[in-house]
Amino acid sequence: MDKSLLHSVFYIIYFVLVVGTILIVLTENRNPIKTVSWLLILLFVPLFGLFFYYIFGQDNRKQKLVNKRYYDRIKSLPFNDLLRDDQLQVLPDYFNLVNLLKSNNQSPLLLGSKVEIITRGKRMFEALLEDMENAKDHIHMEFFIFKNDETGQLIKQMLMKKASEGVNVRFIYDNVANWRVPRKFYYEMTTCGVQVSSLMETRYPLFQSSKINYRNHRKVVVIDGTIGYIGGMNVANAYAVNTHWHDRHLRIEGMGVHGLQAGFMIDWYSSGKYWENTRHYFKSVPVYTKNLMQIVTGGPYSEYSNLLQATISIVLSAKKYIYLQTPYFLPTNSLFEAIQIACLSGVDVRLMVSRRSDSPYIDPASRSYYEDLLKAGLKIYENRDKFIHAKTIVADDYVSVIGSCNLDFRSMETNFEINCYMYDSDVAIENKNIFLEDMENCDEVIYSQWINRSKWKRLLESIVRLFAPLM
Repeated sequence: MDKSLLHSVFYIIYFVLVVGTILIVLTENRNPIKTVSWLLILLFVPLFGLFFYYIFGQDNRKQKLVNKRYYDRIKSLPFNDLLRDDQLQVLPDYFNLVNLLKSNNQSPLLLGSKVEIITRGKRMFEALLEDMENAKDHIHMEFFIFKNDETGQLIKQMLMKKASEGVNVRFIYDNVANWRVPRKFYYEMTTCGVQVSSLMETRYPLFQSSKINYRNHRKVVVIDGTIGYIGGMNVANAYAVNTHWHDRHLRIEGMGVHGLQAGFMIDWYSSGKYWENTRHYFKSVPVYTKNLMQIVTGGPYSEYSNLLQATISIVLSAKKYIYLQTPYFLPTNSLFEAIQIACLSGVDVRLMVSRRSDSPYIDPASRSYYEDLLKAGLKIYENRDKFIHAKTIVADDYVSVIGSCNLDFRSMETNFEINCYMYDSDVAIENKNIFLEDMENCDEVIYSQWINRSKWKRLLESIVRLFAPLM
């Protein structure tokens, strides 16, 4: 065939693919900001844009990634014997938040959990190993990152030990985040009886592009149905021994563990595994405190952006103050507006981030939001010497949030995430005091100084911000 004819055929196919993809992006009716970001990539770097969209851009939220009947059954399993709603009272300012999370995530109020807020990796792994050692029936564990280092080997050996003792051990990992971990690492676990699975398995990315964009960012452990862990820490030396990383985790005893159990069971089912006697995993637990909590999952299972909606609700419900910590600050337009509204309404809104995160290309995008929010009254604190990896919210000495969800597009709209929402004054005050202690290692970003930064920095921030919805 003539070369010119081949070139013509190639360009026609190429043109049809680009135009077709642009039409798909337009007709998906996504967030307009995200739509514009994809259009810019497809128009200005079409060859790269086609590949990038094929791997990372497809929206599977409307696809049935898990059987709805199974999802509904598991979500309702641990809650049949709950107290009536009129016996579970939260402050009136947060009625709407509680009802929102019941409606968009089937997450009821869970009474009486005992919680420990953990700020040091050393403490988290010591407690976790001790609880695992004492496990008698089952250990369910899923982590976004589970490295093949000293900390990873320590946890792995404990899982294998307990499985060999007859404890039912199930383990979920994210294979994209752990692509450097050899498959032998997981095979050794299975030889000792550990049941291993990967949610949204993507061994062949080019042929599984619909899955690769949905990462399992959750960090959950359930032990015997009575003890649970949730938060921001992964299994790696960076969290266990590296004092440069600063994070937040929860150890839970009581009914709150049932919420973690339900989330894990749905993930296990979605990874292609099955359950027998599901009720067995929801043990009767005592009422330890007056703590009320909701365990809320977010991700492509959900019809709504649950965690984004909840964050906006908390910001707009705050009357006195709201303190936010996140490693990455890339707010959606709706959250950006909510923070502005709270600031302009006289609420003391504070945001804590790192001066330098572990993703340099995200930093200028994050700072592009500073000027307008500082002008509205937001107080921004950058930690000088630590990487803030904690994902926390505390408001009005009453509501606290600790979990895996960052304040960015990916966590709030794409990844599999899980947060714990607590309605308890004692927990909130403790969480607030941790934030205030962390402020001692921070520098406040002052509006009058910030607006004098160089034009080159402004330009870089503006350019990178165009792609914030895709980060």
